[in-house]
Amino acid sequence: MTDEENVETESAAAVRWNEDGLVPVVVQQWDSLEVLMLAWMDEEALRRTLTTGRATYWSRSRREYWRKGDTSGHVQHVRGARLDCDGDTVLLAVDQVGVACHTGTRTCFDSTDLHPRVGGEAG
Repeated sequence: MTDEENVETESAAAVRWNEDGLVPVVVQQWDSLEVLMLAWMDEEALRRTLTTGRATYWSRSRREYWRKGDTSGHVQHVRGARLDCDGDTVLLAVDQVGVACHTGTRTCFDSTDLHPRVGGEAG
């Protein structure tokens, strides 16, 4: 096994996959820390992402892999990847080229504001 394959195996082994063999991925612009989108990966999508430097996801609706930007040109170049403390969520730092959302907006979180109570103490 090569060093690269060993790192891939160790990385995948550290992930706590859900019952469908998937893990949620929070995608963040590496320099501004802007949250761009949420996507899903299986072990193969994670391997492709870590070894190619391009974000690859698993589409739950289409049941196929999609490499961000292949059809839209809005590429995500990987700048870093980390697991959360429980190992059940990936934080993917990317350099986003163009927009991240399929609706044409910079981030998938540009729509409905849920109007939470902000700051202060409860009560």
